[in-house]
Amino acid sequence: MTAAIHPFIKIRRELHQIPELGFQEFKTQQYLLDYLSKLPQERLEIKKWRTGLFVKINGSNPKQTIGYRADMDGLPIDEETGLDCRSVHEGKMHACGHDFHMSIALGLITHFVNKAIDDNLLFIFQPAEEGPGGAEPMLKSEIMAEWKPDMIIALHIAPEYPAGAVAIKEGLLFANTSELFIDLKGKGGHAAYPHQTNDMIVAACNLVTQLQTIVSRNVDPLDSAVVTIGKITGGTVQNIIAETARLEGTIRTLSPQSMSKVKERINALIHGLEIGYQCEAKVDYGAMYHQVYNEEVLTREFIDYAEKQSGIDVIHCKEAMTGEDFGYMLAEIPGFMFWLGVDSEYGLHHAKLNPNEAAIEKAISFIADYLQFKSAQK
Repeated sequence: MTAAIHPFIKIRRELHQIPELGFQEFKTQQYLLDYLSKLPQERLEIKKWRTGLFVKINGSNPKQTIGYRADMDGLPIDEETGLDCRSVHEGKMHACGHDFHMSIALGLITHFVNKAIDDNLLFIFQPAEEGPGGAEPMLKSEIMAEWKPDMIIALHIAPEYPAGAVAIKEGLLFANTSELFIDLKGKGGHAAYPHQTNDMIVAACNLVTQLQTIVSRNVDPLDSAVVTIGKITGGTVQNIIAETARLEGTIRTLSPQSMSKVKERINALIHGLEIGYQCEAKVDYGAMYHQVYNEEVLTREFIDYAEKQSGIDVIHCKEAMTGEDFGYMLAEIPGFMFWLGVDSEYGLHHAKLNPNEAAIEKAISFIADYLQFKSAQK
């Protein structure tokens, strides 16, 4: 006889099949609304915000509102897991675990609509975490102003840790991040007459090399920064010198000051490139994500609580160069984020990411107990 699938694993698999990109999460939003409509409604309030949701559970004797954020969007990746529940949306995949995040949040909502606690709970289903960034505009919304929580928490799956483990640290957890787009325009021409052109393939390759000197020669060795160019496009065919080229990348730093320094140096290098290669250059830093900084007192209290629970493996982790727009919420609302272990051979943003679903039930049970504990505090 086949064992029954845990209901929130089933939900995770259904969500996994319908990944959508940032601010296009229409099916995902409707799936969540359909599920929530079947729950007891007496203490439940739901408000739509673009393709996201605010879900409030009113407490029986509220002293505060505790927030919990789950992101919703997928990535533009062709899935290669071969799973029965693989994505049915070609070129899109939940390769960062947001299907896990939503399933856990639904499990918590289901628990608390059936078991009242004193405090209000606000569940925020946030679109566009992967880009262009939903946390900051959601934070500034009228709904958030009305229902703004007194503290807020979130989790992110971590393939490198055992399923159900909790990895966390006080203070800085995730880096400041910024997108990087550089467009170069020179003069194209015949490959046989390079002296009559300004070759943007050569300029782009030279710039990539120069950009790598920023971290090694302009950032304090005791600080950390990353400048990565992940994509270069330019040219048309093998015998035409390229008139244009585009570089796309990312910047990650462990301090806002280093982010400013890195951008200052990029601007200087690009100015020099324009002179040296007789070209025009434009730089766009795109979306920037604020660092994820865990408030020390709440985080220490959470760690102390977690370490006393049986069956919970608490890992004291180091900060990571990962980017997360939840940092915008933590900049205004005290709280923290933690890693949830899911024990996958393949990492985040990989086409074969296959998290261990046993982490879902463990997370729902543990977080529900923590929220009840937090609400019961005097």
